[in-house]
Amino acid sequence: MTDNNHPITPPPALVEQWRTAPEYTTGEEMFTMVSMSTRRLQEVATQAARWGADMELAACCEWLHWQNLATHQDLIPSLRADRRPKPSSLKEQALLAIDTAVADDRLSADVATIVRRALEQLDD
Repeated sequence: MTDNNHPITPPPALVEQWRTAPEYTTGEEMFTMVSMSTRRLQEVATQAARWGADMELAACCEWLHWQNLATHQDLIPSLRADRRPKPSSLKEQALLAIDTAVADDRLSADVATIVRRALEQLDD
């Protein structure tokens, strides 16, 4: 299943635009639209985007290696970490949700403080 919080996930509006694009022809050959749910299309588009980005990152790292620009042993791992940040942890997401709920007046500041303190006690 796709993690929709991943930075490489295409926005749902763009996936919907792709999904609703009309059939097209090359003049000789007609390409038929394949029926699938919007959710499944989102997953396929995300996988394709990630695969392409991963291939580009691998090529960049290999280029750095062959150009002798990766002399610092942490350069390539740092590049990979910067270009493929890990999605927010559940704890980070919960803390952000608390801040949003307080800002929207859906949660009192007192309750938010208690929940925040409890979450801070948990490992990431």
